Amino acid sequence: MKLRLEDITAEAKDLSFAEPETEINRVLGQGAVRDFQIDGPIAVSVSYYRAGTDLFFSGRLEAQLSAACARCAEEVHATTYSPFRFVLAPRSVGPPSERNLRVDDLEFSLYDGDEIDLSPLVREQLMLALPTRPLCREDCRGLCPHCGTNLNRTACGCHEDKLDPRLAPLRALKISRS
Repeated sequence: MKLRLEDITAEAKDLSFAEPETEINRVLGQGAVRDFQIDGPIAVSVSYYRAGTDLFFSGRLEAQLSAACARCAEEVHATTYSPFRFVLAPRSVGPPSERNLRVDDLEFSLYDGDEIDLSPLVREQLMLALPTRPLCREDCRGLCPHCGTNLNRTACGCHEDKLDPRLAPLRALKISRS
């Protein structure tokens, strides 16, 4: 989605659109860890306005995702909602000094030309909203390390007390609490 600079005024405007998922899925597929897949267009609602040469955007993303649970490998389907805000300034202003970066500067970016392409900004915000690793649920018990049984479905017959013989000397250690 592109906005012309001349259409961005001091009066706030609202915009809703669907960002295609193809580009973000391509980017997600190129990473070392390919955990997530976006299952359809990203719903974006944004409010924007201008103050001098600075452009202010705030809004919300909603996307359907699928992934394999990092603990039990079951298919996970979820919806992610993410609020966002960012400020764009003309590139001629230049980036803030790295020594003087503030938390607010993380929402700051530069633009040039007479159009603002929201697509890269939407993709970036969605990438930041993804969980660090997909889980089917917070208390997922995962797979048995011995037999591979999904412990969320059934208990297995493996004994947990099998100790690696290299770690046997550690059992003899006494820890005193003073």
